[in-house]
Amino acid sequence: MQHPPGHSHPHEAHDGHGHHRGHHHHHSRSPGSRNKRRLAVVFGLTTIFMAVEVAAGIYTHSLALLADAAHMLTDAGGLALALFAIWFAEKPATPEKTYGYYRAEILAALANAVVLLGISGLILYEAYQRFRAPPPVESKPMLLVAALGLLINAAGLALLHGGSRQNLNLKGAYYELLSDAATSVGVLLAAAVMWTTGWYYADPLISVGIGLFILPRTFHLLYEAVGILLEGTPADVNLPQLRASLLQLPGVSAVHDLHVWALTSGVYAMSLHAVIKSDTSHEAVIDTICDHARSAFNITHTTVQVERACGRPAHAHV
Repeated sequence: MQHPPGHSHPHEAHDGHGHHRGHHHHHSRSPGSRNKRRLAVVFGLTTIFMAVEVAAGIYTHSLALLADAAHMLTDAGGLALALFAIWFAEKPATPEKTYGYYRAEILAALANAVVLLGISGLILYEAYQRFRAPPPVESKPMLLVAALGLLINAAGLALLHGGSRQNLNLKGAYYELLSDAATSVGVLLAAAVMWTTGWYYADPLISVGIGLFILPRTFHLLYEAVGILLEGTPADVNLPQLRASLLQLPGVSAVHDLHVWALTSGVYAMSLHAVIKSDTSHEAVIDTICDHARSAFNITHTTVQVERACGRPAHAHV
């Protein structure tokens, strides 16, 4: 039996074999929700500057600025997707979705990773085309607009930096801004070189560096998102260490069928079977296990099945 997030009282049940099950759920507000306002501010700044960059690109006939505006359009779309995912994840749990919509944030992060891979490919392809025939660029206006873009990206990165450490969806938005800041730096350097030397190969050369800069971070984000969707053990939970610590708790003689997974970034769930000593209260063991998991491993959704020792082997899934 599952319960939606937000219930902090234990529920006990007896099955036909005399086992006891306890469920502890503590309300966990997603880190994405706590940073929603900052994300909205960054989305507004990105959208406004994208419009400025399009106007400047048309006015100066700068292909580089128009290409960067297209990059920012993708970023704005990713930020809008992240905001939508946070809003969706805040919807209450239902009988059909007993854990609510936490995973919407992970799906958004996965989509952002795919978009970033596409951006990298486009940057590398465009760089190849420009190596073949570098177009002339009006460098001075390009330099000014790139400098403004770098300032806006820096402001956005500062707003999202803290939240990106706690939430995969925000990390995806943060990486998009980071890639955009790298693009602004590249455009800035290319504009300065072209303005002072007239060497138009600087533009595709910098673009290759930008594309290669984005790829490793994108693959890491993709790996994390897929890991959560496959319900893998969170990277910051050491399962053997968790199992060993549970065996040290009073009244616990064995632990098996131990599983830990993430509902979303920073919100963890655990289920296990605990074999308890004959002179121990099962209610006390359930409370002790759940309190330990929450305080020592940040696991806020716990399901415990308690069994009396009966001589049968305990198989641990770790």
